[in-house]
Amino acid sequence: MATGSAAAELFTERGRHNSWLLTGARVALGPRQAEALDVEIYDGRIIKLRSPGATDLRASPLLDLSGALILPGLINAHDHLEFSLFPRLGRGPYPNAAKWAEDIYQPNDSPVKEHLQILKQERLLWGGLKNLLHGVTTVCHHNPYDAEVFECHFPVRVVKHFGWAHSLAFSPDIAERFRATPPDAPFIVHLGEAVDEAGRDEINQLDAMGALDQRTVLVHAVALDERGLTLAHKRGASILWCPSSNLHTLGETLTRRTLDSGIPVALATDSSITAAGGLLDEIRVAQQVSGLPSEALYAMVTEAPVRILRLAAGAGTLREQAAADLLVLPDPGCTPADALMQLRSRDIHAVMVAGQINLLTSDWLERLPTPVSVGLHRITVDGRPFGVAGFDAASLLASARRALDHTGPLSLAGTMIDL
Repeated sequence: MATGSAAAELFTERGRHNSWLLTGARVALGPRQAEALDVEIYDGRIIKLRSPGATDLRASPLLDLSGALILPGLINAHDHLEFSLFPRLGRGPYPNAAKWAEDIYQPNDSPVKEHLQILKQERLLWGGLKNLLHGVTTVCHHNPYDAEVFECHFPVRVVKHFGWAHSLAFSPDIAERFRATPPDAPFIVHLGEAVDEAGRDEINQLDAMGALDQRTVLVHAVALDERGLTLAHKRGASILWCPSSNLHTLGETLTRRTLDSGIPVALATDSSITAAGGLLDEIRVAQQVSGLPSEALYAMVTEAPVRILRLAAGAGTLREQAAADLLVLPDPGCTPADALMQLRSRDIHAVMVAGQINLLTSDWLERLPTPVSVGLHRITVDGRPFGVAGFDAASLLASARRALDHTGPLSLAGTMIDL
């Protein structure tokens, strides 16, 4: 670990720690390609990708990442963040999501009652932490945008510019919501979360409302048959795929026919009330049930959600002028896509959002300048110690334990969290 004289100027009392020179790692330039490059980050953006040794090592604080692979930060295209501490609920399969909701919505009974006693802003923070621990740097939260939480040291970026409705069953004002969505923004709605005839007809109802076009993003879409897929493709719609959630509630998920239909598809976790875990778990489930090549799944958590959610240019990639949102993992020596398929949450080295280190394995803390390391709060993830930035992990954990009347580690989407 080394810092130059110019580096000291970056650590001011304002706490700006988003300018770095990363050396020694292979850098993913796509799902099949990675090269040894120095990554120069200034003010939260990648300003240079250079051959090793071609950069002035005094320009920024230096992080030696030898033995690591750098991937773009992952994008979780659909989550309900406030439910991330909840256990899985329901005993499916159900014919549709409405039947599942009717079965599990028992707000006065355990375990729902206890979890709802945790302050919502804290439950949202747990959702941010869940995503961070899975290498996610951007998440799309399918509920009202809470600026007080999401814009105050939240662990990951939360998509803000989109329109949404819950579903045909629970949002009678879908057409009005669609018309109110800005023309350059996606409109996201649960649709076809079913295996029955009524679910298959939902795409036709949405189309009849005039709410199905190239901006429309369908969450789940399991019920779509050949005619429904043809209509969705003709209108230019996209799909957000949540395989483990579908399997839990419906016993089915998207088929290869849907995945190969030409409709853009991104991977997502959905709620922890139905999903198997975080985004890395979802990637593995998707690979098991679909047989898709690793390159296709890599695109579903990088480039595809950028296009579907209309995110800023450079998101989901590592290139000059892009935001410095990145994931650092042990380098297995294979392609970036294959490395991602093997990755487990506890094995991540670091996650950086806008150039700021928000997650770091504790055995790398000595690599950091002191002003950064002292700002990281200690937690353990499945027994492995990490540092996290942005919130007091000890207070968050203590508050949840009190509400749940629980001692010991807490399960966060299947990952055990402790101090």
